[in-house]
Amino acid sequence: MNESTRKRGRDAGAEIVGAEIAGAASVGPRWQQIANALAASIERGAYTDGSILPSAASIAERYGVHRHTARQAFRHLEELGLVSVTRGRGTTVTGQRIPYRIGRRVSFRANFGAAGVKAAGTVLDCRLAEAAGETAVLLGVATGDPVWEIRMTSRAAGAAVSTSVHTLSEARFPAFDAQIIKAKASTTAAFKAYGIADYMRLETRLTARTATASEARILGLKRNGVVMQSFAVDGLEDGTPLQIITSAFAADRVEFVLSQEV
Repeated sequence: MNESTRKRGRDAGAEIVGAEIAGAASVGPRWQQIANALAASIERGAYTDGSILPSAASIAERYGVHRHTARQAFRHLEELGLVSVTRGRGTTVTGQRIPYRIGRRVSFRANFGAAGVKAAGTVLDCRLAEAAGETAVLLGVATGDPVWEIRMTSRAAGAAVSTSVHTLSEARFPAFDAQIIKAKASTTAAFKAYGIADYMRLETRLTARTATASEARILGLKRNGVVMQSFAVDGLEDGTPLQIITSAFAADRVEFVLSQEV
């Protein structure tokens, strides 16, 4: 991006910010008003992924605030995961949240594909554990029965968006560790090796929480970054359970869309 293009982007951005702030309710400190206005502009697409926001000096001068006030607004946007602040480059929009549909049929690749986003997964490790508590009940196995724990990470639009653990009965899915690797981390493809051509989502629970150190490392989040935890059960149409999936999605990169499909 050359300097003239950057300048046009900054000038246009300043006008957008001015209109947003002028129309916003005067609630909260000035830095928060500016941050909210910028966030609203990003959400409605006024700023595209990779575009440069107006400089702190430009906002400070235009709206009669101290430069530190503008910088505080930028820091807040960075904490929300909406922008990246780099010395010498400015404040860059990091991207829109990618829609992820949750309905009766949930497939990571298919869901992001429907949004025009290329997705892929990687198997991190596979191990056998003993079923216990809710896991045994939900999978319909006895306490102590061996179950697969398949840890994976998934990427969409080139960025890590989730890390997950898939838990399945070893008796029902022998050698699943080899099948999931052969299927390139696609459980849909792996299930076909066991004669399962179709399955659906039986239950989904969503919870917001702070990422663990491991999740933050895998997803590239800052310390105390926020994730949306999805606890789900997939099964056959007759209700027979197939797998439990516990996933942590980077909250700043994914938007959950509840589908009414039947």
